[in-house]
Amino acid sequence: MGMHLNREVTVKVMLQVFIVLALSRISTSDEPPANFVFGDSLVDVGNNNYIASLSKANFMPFGIDFGSPTGRFTNGRTIIDIIGQELDFGLTPPYLAPTTVGSVVLKGVNYASGAGGILNATGKVLGDRINFDAQIDNFANNRQDIISSIGIPEALNLFNRAIFSVTIGSNDFINNYLTPTVSMDDQKFASPELFVVTLMSKLREQLTRLFNLGARKIVVTNVGPIGCIPSQRDTNPSAGDYCVSLPNQLAQLYNNQLKSLIAELSSNLKGSMFVYADVYHILEDMLNNYIVYGFENPSSSCCYMAGRFGGLIPCGPTSTVCWDRSKYVFWDPYHPTDAANVIIAKRLLDGDQNDIFPMNIRQLFQS
Repeated sequence: MGMHLNREVTVKVMLQVFIVLALSRISTSDEPPANFVFGDSLVDVGNNNYIASLSKANFMPFGIDFGSPTGRFTNGRTIIDIIGQELDFGLTPPYLAPTTVGSVVLKGVNYASGAGGILNATGKVLGDRINFDAQIDNFANNRQDIISSIGIPEALNLFNRAIFSVTIGSNDFINNYLTPTVSMDDQKFASPELFVVTLMSKLREQLTRLFNLGARKIVVTNVGPIGCIPSQRDTNPSAGDYCVSLPNQLAQLYNNQLKSLIAELSSNLKGSMFVYADVYHILEDMLNNYIVYGFENPSSSCCYMAGRFGGLIPCGPTSTVCWDRSKYVFWDPYHPTDAANVIIAKRLLDGDQNDIFPMNIRQLFQS
């Protein structure tokens, strides 16, 4: 009788242990994967607050619809913020914030920096910035912390499931190749074709290094129609009411090569899932059909001080801010509004292969 009871108790205990273990396994796999973000001011959430840069957004009217200025270069949220909220990542914190330590890092980190580029010389005119090489260095530091914290097998699992996004390249044109009178490096004087080849060669190394550090699901965003931003319109008045053609041609040249590079890396790096996000196509569609998307002004900066399109002076405390931000595509001379970011984010999340290839972010997230 006693032995019977003991056996029953043992079986019950083992069942309880099994249920607890099963539940804990379910809960960890149900948790959203970590979100690691690399890029420039389009996705910076405050890293530049901590460095000696002219490229800053931690003052009003930036963040006017976010609740306060945080270092985001828009009136509200970045594209990554919106995607993160939709997928239950929440808001991914900046690497340089003193609170981005310990278990916080396990959910992902944002390494992006305003004025940062693929080339290390890019953005030099604006002072300090964290270029893509240095952002990958910062991830490598966090990677070591994660391995120390949870061990190699768990860490590799975390990186396998994580989403890595790279939004970079615009500054290599705006704050390097197209910067008048500023000799950034010898590449400044190269032909557009040669300059883009240099960018691709560097980016190939960088994305391969990210893969070698454990990144598997990697979303790479192309360069948008930079000839349509208010700053380019105002510094090239001969374009009149149209977007400036040279910057857009450079972006298209870069994007064509980038698409080939993504295909090359996908086939060469076994186990990788590279995704090409065509923000150029999405923004061009929004600018051409702005009324359909609910906008009234597709060409001027909402936060403006000087220039026909408000593109001559950066947004600042003495700027005038448009009353209805939801009617403007551009927040300031360089960056989209929260309203525009929402549309871009939704199309990257759920768009077809014209927007994002070979799968959208929701499909990547679930894969």
